[in-house]
Amino acid sequence: MGRATAETAETAGTPDDPDYLKHSAEVVRDHLAAATELDTFLEDAGTLTLEQRTLLVDQALVLLEQNYVHLPLKIAMHAVNPVQRLRLIRRQLEQQTPATMPPEWIFHSEMSKVFNSVRDLHTNYQLPAPFAKKIAFLPFLVEETTDGPEPRFLVTLVMQGFSAPGFEPGAEITHWSGVPIGQAVELNAGRFAGGNVAARRSRGIESLTVRSLSAHLPPFEEWVTVSYLGTDGVQRELRVFWKIVDVFGEQAGPDGEEALVLGVDYESEEISRAKVMLYVPHVIEQQQAVAAGESPRSAAGEIASTMPEVFTARSVETPSGNFGHIRIHTFMVPDSRAFVDEFVRLIGTLPQNGLIVDVRDNGGGSVWAAERTLQTLTARHITPESFQFINTPLNLRICRSSGQLDPWVPSMEQAVETGATFSAALPLTPEDLANEKGQQYFGPVVLVTNARCYSATDMFAAGFQDHRIGTVLGTDDNTGAGGANVWEQGDFLADFPLASSPYRPLPNGAGMRVSIRRSLRVGDRSGTPLEDLGVVPDVRHRMTRRDLLEGNADLLARAGELLAAQPVRELNIANVARADGALRLRLTTANIDRVDVYLDRRPGASVDVPDGQADVTVPGATAARSVQVEGYAVGELVASRTMPL
Repeated sequence: MGRATAETAETAGTPDDPDYLKHSAEVVRDHLAAATELDTFLEDAGTLTLEQRTLLVDQALVLLEQNYVHLPLKIAMHAVNPVQRLRLIRRQLEQQTPATMPPEWIFHSEMSKVFNSVRDLHTNYQLPAPFAKKIAFLPFLVEETTDGPEPRFLVTLVMQGFSAPGFEPGAEITHWSGVPIGQAVELNAGRFAGGNVAARRSRGIESLTVRSLSAHLPPFEEWVTVSYLGTDGVQRELRVFWKIVDVFGEQAGPDGEEALVLGVDYESEEISRAKVMLYVPHVIEQQQAVAAGESPRSAAGEIASTMPEVFTARSVETPSGNFGHIRIHTFMVPDSRAFVDEFVRLIGTLPQNGLIVDVRDNGGGSVWAAERTLQTLTARHITPESFQFINTPLNLRICRSSGQLDPWVPSMEQAVETGATFSAALPLTPEDLANEKGQQYFGPVVLVTNARCYSATDMFAAGFQDHRIGTVLGTDDNTGAGGANVWEQGDFLADFPLASSPYRPLPNGAGMRVSIRRSLRVGDRSGTPLEDLGVVPDVRHRMTRRDLLEGNADLLARAGELLAAQPVRELNIANVARADGALRLRLTTANIDRVDVYLDRRPGASVDVPDGQADVTVPGATAARSVQVEGYAVGELVASRTMPL
């Protein structure tokens, strides 16, 4: 307790009201009332038979040995052999009987270790009932600030109804069950499967107080003893019990063709929904209002959205000026076109002189939603990322069984002769969809990332950087580094009617997921995998105390500085008229010195323009159905506007 003041350290004991859940917001109160303490919850655990355990191991072997695209990379980068570890577990099961097999939690622990060893949040073992779809939580969040000589860990959110002396946002955690907090974070980080150091540390901090039991064993301790320096300057200790509750609701994902082009960390999705339930339940009220057909609602200062669980949009005042700020919480949406339309509508209501796109903590979702959004922020043609299967006989059978996967088949068949490890690299997002809407925002853009950006969000950040849309401002050294398309074990059962299929239904609600296709970057980094590497930000910002406690004040100020240093472009088609077989355009422009005009994608005119208004006449427009105007500054394409005729 070296940071305590001269006052005597106190022991807070249990919170002022141990039944704090009864004071939670009305919209979640009944749901949280069903929460149980850890010891009670575990009384119902442990019903897998020996045969069911063997089935789980056998199915894991199929996925990792024959479907897992990153297996060669993971063996090389992390010096692991998950397939051999599974074979050893299989052998141990053969030597056991129902009477001698170890407790179920030991089996789950061994399976989780195998999947975690590859450090891939796409590839995981999901525990069966009663763990599936459950969240373990403590009633507060802890975040790290690094603006001092050493990291410090502050309480940033406390559940409504929970209180203890001096324990509120700004209280500083010093020890965690007697372990210095920095060391406790490092130990916790070692249990998680992040692909790089930044990702593991970020997960280690988050999981101090909220965990998905679908992906991880329950906490070993029934309670934690939190040593903290209170906001009143007094050092105290607080005992807090873990609670277990069902995940609230479920984020709808795509179906049909888009269902197999997901890039998502499902654990992050569950934790994000848990945080909404525990700390911002008004978002659930907004969702329910939209679902009931009511007009969208919003919190003070925010733009009302038809997708309140997906977007938060507002104007922010910084020392460098007033800018737009849109938070994308998830790409896990049922309709990528509706997602892009709502994004465009929201940014159209924000200041047009600069936009902060904030994707921190976004666990991904629809690859189509992520890659189709990029076009709205740039004049450049979007090249979607490419994806590869690993070449195995089973993957070839799967691709032959689905017309959707036909493009990968020729290269996989050829691999029988060439011995190539991977298939051809082909996009998941059709290129025409990635470019159908065109640029919608013409001011400068900054993208804010952290180490909990994963999968489709990694791809969004990579595309943003690879197409030079703007500056990537990161609060961690990397994004989460999830570079793959993920399929669930149930997808193989339901979507691919293979003769003598090796896939079997899993018992008791257990599940498994696997990275099936790896992604490769484009542009200057063409061919570089995202997995384990992630996106390194162009500019690094270390989160400050003001960021954690005052609405990201310093982070937004830094983003504002970056935006203010960039020119604001304007390119509008103010008027269109046909006359004598020609098309006459009146344009308004700013910070553009030349425009090229295309009719039905064929070149029609190229003229120099001043800032302000310019009239351009394009001959041969009698049958033209669309006009596209591209604006250049010093020879670089900086703006593009398309209009149907």
